[in-house]
Amino acid sequence: MKFQPDHLDGVNAISKLEAGRIWVHGTAFESSVLVPWRGEVQAWPVDNAAALQPAHFEAIVGFVPELVIFGSGERHRFISPALYRALIERRIGVETMDTAAACRTFNVLVHEGRKVLGAFVMDKAQPAVS
Repeated sequence: MKFQPDHLDGVNAISKLEAGRIWVHGTAFESSVLVPWRGEVQAWPVDNAAALQPAHFEAIVGFVPELVIFGSGERHRFISPALYRALIERRIGVETMDTAAACRTFNVLVHEGRKVLGAFVMDKAQPAVS
């Protein structure tokens, strides 16, 4: 028995995650993105979790989410709370997990009607150091 619909009108959902690509309602994105519960998906200029700066999280404030699900890439990486201080100061919750788990969690929360934003890092290969 189904308890919730497969698709809620006007709500973003992650439809697929592949190596180097995330799909939101059938549209593929090959770089890191911010996916609000409603509205337009936006590019997020982050190549990998190690490149994060406080400004990356300050860009999220304007969406006014109640919770941010941060997908840290292929592996779960904890990040310093100093990076997302702008969110803490506004009492916006942040949960960190690998991007695959973050996508699943995001979908559950948006279908519950939560004002959640997915901040998904799509790892890009780092150049070799010579």
